Amino acid sequence: MANTITSPIFVVSDNIDTDQIIPACYLTLVPTKPDEYEKLGSYALIGLPDDQYPVKFVPEGTKTQYKIVVAGRNFGCGSSREHAPIAMGAAGCEAVIADSFARIFFRNCVATGELYPYDATSRLCDVIKTGDVGTLDLDANTLTVNGQTHTLKPLGEAKPVIDAGGVFNFARKSGMLPA
Repeated sequence: MANTITSPIFVVSDNIDTDQIIPACYLTLVPTKPDEYEKLGSYALIGLPDDQYPVKFVPEGTKTQYKIVVAGRNFGCGSSREHAPIAMGAAGCEAVIADSFARIFFRNCVATGELYPYDATSRLCDVIKTGDVGTLDLDANTLTVNGQTHTLKPLGEAKPVIDAGGVFNFARKSGMLPA
């Protein structure tokens, strides 16, 4: 059986920075505390400008319906806060597919195990619209939306780390750290 995520998709453009993903005023929340982790998720992508993104990623008082985000170039640029992928994961997002990622955001996705950060092989944010339903196949490295299947770059050795729930869980499961 394929390992898939089927969900409505939230689409953003280029240069979405970590202040738009989770503004600095929310960085006092501690993700290791369950109630604060949940609250952090309620603020995911709250920094997006309302005039460009009238649909909210997380409606007030709920989790997001968007398990997949499709983005343009340089997603996660800005500061190196690991709160950015954690906030998106806490909101209910499971994967971001972008033209490219800021290196530190990509690494934080892997280290925390919160999100699968897939590199697109074509500019998907111009052909997919917010609300389109897609299926991400984590084994085949494809995203199928509106009857079209788009190939993604494989995650390679990062995938088992994310599957394990982050670098520390991977190290424990692999015997590199005591359980």
